[in-house]
Amino acid sequence: MAWASPLLYERLTWPEVRRAVAEDRVCLIPAGTLEDHGPHLPIDCDTRIASEICRRAAEALPDQVVLLPPLAHGYTPHHMAFPGPITIGWKTFVDYAVDVGTSLARHGFTRILFLNGHGSNIPLIDMAARLVGLQHPDVLSAAAFYLTSEAGTRTIAEIRESGIGGMGHACELETSIYLAIDPGAVSMDKAVDENSYPDGPNAWMDWSDGPLHIMPWWNALSHSGVHGEPTKATVEKGRVLLDAAVKECVEFVRELKEKPLPVRWEPSEVPPS
Repeated sequence: MAWASPLLYERLTWPEVRRAVAEDRVCLIPAGTLEDHGPHLPIDCDTRIASEICRRAAEALPDQVVLLPPLAHGYTPHHMAFPGPITIGWKTFVDYAVDVGTSLARHGFTRILFLNGHGSNIPLIDMAARLVGLQHPDVLSAAAFYLTSEAGTRTIAEIRESGIGGMGHACELETSIYLAIDPGAVSMDKAVDENSYPDGPNAWMDWSDGPLHIMPWWNALSHSGVHGEPTKATVEKGRVLLDAAVKECVEFVRELKEKPLPVRWEPSEVPPS
C-alpha cells in the first residue's frame, strides 16, 4: 500500500510493519463495545466514537501514529436485558487487550495507547495497559477515556445545557458526537430524556461519576436505555466535542511519544544525587 494517512495497521505488509516499528510510531487502539443506546442511537455508538476520534488523531499526526482496528466488543453484562449488546467476560476482555498489546511489543513497538469509549471498559483497559508494560518493561503502554482531560472537561462544561446526569449514556454528549459523525444514523424523533439513576451526594452518573460507584442491571436504572438528555443534542455541539476529543487524543499521543522509555533501576536506599 501507499504510506497513507492515517497509517492503517491491518493494511500493511510485514516489511511495512517493520518500517513502522523503525519509525517509533505510537500504536493507537480504539476500544468500545456494542450495546443499547436508547431508541435513537445505533448500538455501535461507543466503538464508532472511539474509532472516529482515533482516526482523526492519526490523520493529524501522520508521521507518529499507526492506527489499529478497534476492540469492538467490550464488557457490558449489565446491559444484556436490552436487545443488542454483545458482552465479553471481563477476564477474557483483559486477556484479549493484553494479547493485542503484547503482540505489538513482540514486533518491536514500544509506545501503545488504548483510547477507550465505553465506561465499563475503563478498569479493564487500564489493567490491560498496565499488564502489557509489566510483561514488556521497555514498553510504554497507556490507556485513556476520551474527554476526561482538563481541557476536555472544560469543553464539556462550556457547551452543555443539561445539568449533572444529563451526560450519562446515549445522552447529550454521545448523541451530539454521533450527530457530528453520521447524522443520518441518529433518529432524533425517537430521542427521550431519562434520569432514573438513584442520585445521591456521593453516587451520581454523568460523564464524570461520583466517588461512590453503583452499577446494577441497566434496566434497573433506565426504562429506555437512556441516562441523560439526548434531546439537547445538536450537530454543532457534536462538532465542538469531537474536535476537543481529537485534540485531547493528539496530546495523549504526543506526550507518549516524548516520554523516555522505561529503564528499571536497581533498588537503592537513597536516590542518586
